[in-house]
Amino acid sequence: MSPATSPESRSPEDTPVEVASVREGRTHWRRSLAVAVPALLAAGGLGTAMATGALAVGLQIQDRPVDFTTSSLYGTQYGAAVVDQAVVRPDGSAGTVRVLRMGFADGMINGLCLSQKQQIGGATYTLMLVLGDDNPGSWEIRTKNTVLDLKNATGVLDMDGIVDLNTNGADVKTVKDSSGAYVDNPLNSPQHRFGIQARYAKFDRIVGTAQDFQLPGLLTTPKLKLSVKPGPVACPAPSAPTGTPGTP
Repeated sequence: MSPATSPESRSPEDTPVEVASVREGRTHWRRSLAVAVPALLAAGGLGTAMATGALAVGLQIQDRPVDFTTSSLYGTQYGAAVVDQAVVRPDGSAGTVRVLRMGFADGMINGLCLSQKQQIGGATYTLMLVLGDDNPGSWEIRTKNTVLDLKNATGVLDMDGIVDLNTNGADVKTVKDSSGAYVDNPLNSPQHRFGIQARYAKFDRIVGTAQDFQLPGLLTTPKLKLSVKPGPVACPAPSAPTGTPGTP
């Protein structure tokens, strides 16, 4: 990422600060943010690994809910099951929350924004990660072995191929092992939980909250922007996709 410089005419409080450009500034707010950014990154649990060419990213967000929006998400070998996700309550005690765990082997995403609120030194900041370009018809982000634990979401869902509703969650199949055989119970679902199995799934204009967001396999994107903003800031509303995705 190349450093971004904010116009001097803007006030610091109105200017989002890019992680790549955080440095000692002329105001107390910027100096405080330079200290807060490493803590926010650690608290957010965001890890990225860069490669040459398109950005290759391994992404995991765990333990804290994350809000997200996307214009469209298209996946092959889609599965979902209701599971109990382990969480840490605000008082530090352990608990569980019931979520819909979704997984797909190969995916294409048409723009993705993730935002997560953090408390640092008594102040609220929002850690925001934006991936992809501004073209609503490109489906430019490619993923492998995606797992997403949804607390809530709104959008339009279209499934195709052979679709099984209310299948046993433990029998759902998404990814294959090195021998080419489907991994047994890849979503780690208890027996006799509600499940969905489909060859293809397409979600448009999603606005949601995930308890867990895992892209442990390969994710490629032409652009990645990580920023820290003062106060609670929501991701922009997703635009409607145009055209259709190509082959993952």
